[in-house]
Amino acid sequence: MDRLDHLEHLDKELVDELAQVARETVRDELREQTRRQRRRAMLYAGSGAVALYAGAALALAMGLGLAAALPDWAAALITAVILGVLAFLLRGAARPSASRPTTDSATGAAHGRTLGGTAPGTPPSGLGMPYPPMPSGPPQAGAPGTGGTRTPHPDDIDPEQPHHRA
Repeated sequence: MDRLDHLEHLDKELVDELAQVARETVRDELREQTRRQRRRAMLYAGSGAVALYAGAALALAMGLGLAAALPDWAAALITAVILGVLAFLLRGAARPSASRPTTDSATGAAHGRTLGGTAPGTPPSGLGMPYPPMPSGPPQAGAPGTGGTRTPHPDDIDPEQPHHRA
C-alpha cells in the first residue's frame, strides 16, 4: 500500500509541475502579445495626433488663404462650414448603410433586427417568408380551424377545478 501512495504522490507532483509550466508559458505568451499590441496602439495614437495637427495646419492655411480675398469673419465661417461638411461626409463613410454591403460579423448579427425601421422582406438565409402571414382580423368563435371552441369567461372558471394545460 505504501508503494501505491508513493506513486499517487508522484502523480500529484507531476500534475502540479505541469500546471505550473503551462501557466508560466501562457503568461509569457500573453505578456509578449500585450507588449506588441501596446506598441501598435501607441503608434496609432501618435499618428492620430500628428494627423490632427496636420489637419489644423491645413485648416489654418485655407482660412488665411480665404482671408486674403475676404473679410476675416467670412474666411473663418467658410472654413468652418467646409470642415463641418467634411466631418459629416467622413461620419457617413464610417457608418454602414443598406446600399453598401458590410463584411463585419458584428453587423451581420444585428442585420435581422428591426430597430426603428421596417422588417426585412426576406430572411437572412434568403429562403421562404421571414415571418408567418398575418391574419386579416381577430379569430372568430366557431371559425374554421378553431374547433368551435370559445374563450371561457372569467365567471365560468371554477377555481376548485384542476387546471389542464395542453
